[in-house]
Amino acid sequence: MLRSLHSIPGLLAALLVMLLAISGATLALNPALERLHTPPPAAAEVSVAQLAGRVAGQLNGVEQIRRTPSGTLIVYHHEHGQTLASSVDPRTGAVLAPYTPSAFARWVKELHRSLFLDTPGHVVSALGALAMLLLSASGAVLLARRAGGWGKLLRPLRGSFSQRWHAEVGRLTILGLLLSALSGLYLSASTLGLIADDGQSQPALPTPISAGPALPVESLSALQAVDLNDLRELVYPAPGNPQDPYSLRTRSGEGYVDPASGALLAFQPEGAMQQVAGFIYQLHTGEGLWWLGLLLGVSALGVPLMSLTGLWLWWRRRRDAVAIDDNCPADTADCVILVGSESNGTWGFARTLQQALVAAGRRVHSAPMNQLRNDYPKARQLLILTATHGDGDAPASAQGFLARLQQRPLAPDLAYAVLGFGDRQFPRFCGFAEQVQNALDAGAAQCLLPLETIDRQSPQAFQRWGRALGQALGQALGLPLDLQHQAHALPCHEWQLVESVAYGDQVQAPTRILRFKAADGSGQPLPEFQAGDLVGILPPGTAQPRFYSLASSRADGVLEICVRKHPGGLCSGFLHELQLGARIQGFIQPNPQFRPAQGAQPVILIGAGTGIGPLAGFIRGNRARQPMHLYWGGRHPASDFLYEPELKGYLADRRLTALRAAFSQVQERGYVQDRLLADALALRRLVEKGAQVLVCGSREMAKGVMQALDEVLAPLNLSVLTLKAQGRYREDVY
Repeated sequence: MLRSLHSIPGLLAALLVMLLAISGATLALNPALERLHTPPPAAAEVSVAQLAGRVAGQLNGVEQIRRTPSGTLIVYHHEHGQTLASSVDPRTGAVLAPYTPSAFARWVKELHRSLFLDTPGHVVSALGALAMLLLSASGAVLLARRAGGWGKLLRPLRGSFSQRWHAEVGRLTILGLLLSALSGLYLSASTLGLIADDGQSQPALPTPISAGPALPVESLSALQAVDLNDLRELVYPAPGNPQDPYSLRTRSGEGYVDPASGALLAFQPEGAMQQVAGFIYQLHTGEGLWWLGLLLGVSALGVPLMSLTGLWLWWRRRRDAVAIDDNCPADTADCVILVGSESNGTWGFARTLQQALVAAGRRVHSAPMNQLRNDYPKARQLLILTATHGDGDAPASAQGFLARLQQRPLAPDLAYAVLGFGDRQFPRFCGFAEQVQNALDAGAAQCLLPLETIDRQSPQAFQRWGRALGQALGQALGLPLDLQHQAHALPCHEWQLVESVAYGDQVQAPTRILRFKAADGSGQPLPEFQAGDLVGILPPGTAQPRFYSLASSRADGVLEICVRKHPGGLCSGFLHELQLGARIQGFIQPNPQFRPAQGAQPVILIGAGTGIGPLAGFIRGNRARQPMHLYWGGRHPASDFLYEPELKGYLADRRLTALRAAFSQVQERGYVQDRLLADALALRRLVEKGAQVLVCGSREMAKGVMQALDEVLAPLNLSVLTLKAQGRYREDVY
């Protein structure tokens, strides 16, 4: 509901809000510009009488002296039959320059206040201010939720910049926009007569005025008692009218001054509502508070950016909305997939799952989690794929799921499995998925699989979950459930093999380090990629790509992968048979969650077999000599010590700090986990220094590494799960 409240006004009022913000930002510059051109005040206190006397020595026919909130003194005077306006120096009364109000500023002010439409325009501007208030208030609440609470609002936001740029701009401008919206609404209401104003009437004109000649203006006692900084306006008597007094308006009120006696007549103090209105006007415009005007202007400039990014986010959600093919009715489905998604990303995984289940002969119905039904007559499995929004909140398409589940418990013969999607950088990773799992566990339905979570929409983790799901579903599928998920149709490239280095043939683990360049004559350079990204390769005659972790970046000039040949492996067999000059088709899939963090903190690289590929790429790119410690396991040093020559070179030039290798087919056999346990003290010291751990290799290896590191970290009261929650433990396992 809150997100709808935030997005709907933005979509409906985007142009109006942007127009008001841009015009408001332009007007907000005026107080600072005026302050810049205003002479500093006098060192000693100057009264209105003193200034008026000094002006009288400079100008003839003075009719009015006005002081703006920013301190500019403007004198209106009559000379040679013309009414002129001049800005004067408050210290001497000397004329500084002719005063000409800016026609552009008047035009912008009229645009901002009423869109040149008089009363209807004031109404439209008020609606724009109301939309801004709703957007600012709802945005503040959503921002606090994302940060993990109001107390954490100033902490760095989690996620990539593309995920948080709208929120970052909002966080910088939210206070200024709230102030502008609230004050603008008040002023609009006052203009439209919706708020009573006790300052509309002026004090009654006193009669009679003292008889006698008028005193020099600098001799008037009432003006001598008023400090120049308190002056708003002094209007002189009309020439030739002895009964016309001076009209005086100050910060505290307004009244009249007897030109013959100098006494203050009929003074009316400023009412409470007048003071409130003046203060709110000052807050809205920044007049008299030039620094506030600049802050409000900068905040207003954030509105067009947030409007455009908000529209872009909305369009991206619409663009990325996934159409589910072969979606059978809920009454006839034997398997139901419910999806909780904030920006449609989870729907892509649901479509991949549905396609695989349909290919296995299942009748599948997919729907948002908010559409949970009372019953599914023929369904035997309920699969829930849900993201988490902000600090453990439900995503947009699942906000009503838990309430509906409480009213409509699942049938006892329905088996369920929950798959959570999230980002471990956020405080409550997959927090909503945990709530869903707990709610389902409390019911009578059967749990098909324990809760699994996926960090940053990893297709490899999704594929592993698919295998586990296929095993849980058993023989009903009739074939393995291989979930090859590709988020978008990525551009395909053609590459040519330029180098192949063979390892492992003697220990029955044939492995090749393959290096490719852009194919001759293709006219295409290598695409952008970094070590740790994935390359999807399409073997001839297949539609499903196979993914390999990249051991190079584009800066290395080659696309490099490390491939072991698996018995019956279609893609690995194809790659091993390539001859120099042969060409392949493939595409790059970024994998930003598996990269070493920048900085001086040490990095612990752990792998086995071909998992050394991206780790070697990280070391190769370590030109800053960040401390990197490599733990790697192979079979035999004489046969499959992958990257041995390169690693020795990296040790020599200090791109690699330390290398600890273990081999399983030697007399003193060991595994990478053994090296970790042997170096427990050194590893604890690295972790205490803020080390990040990157693990690449088989799932079984990664499981053993987690167990070993839990043992290593126990004296520090830490665990692998703790490091994962801190974003200091990343895996690329298969």
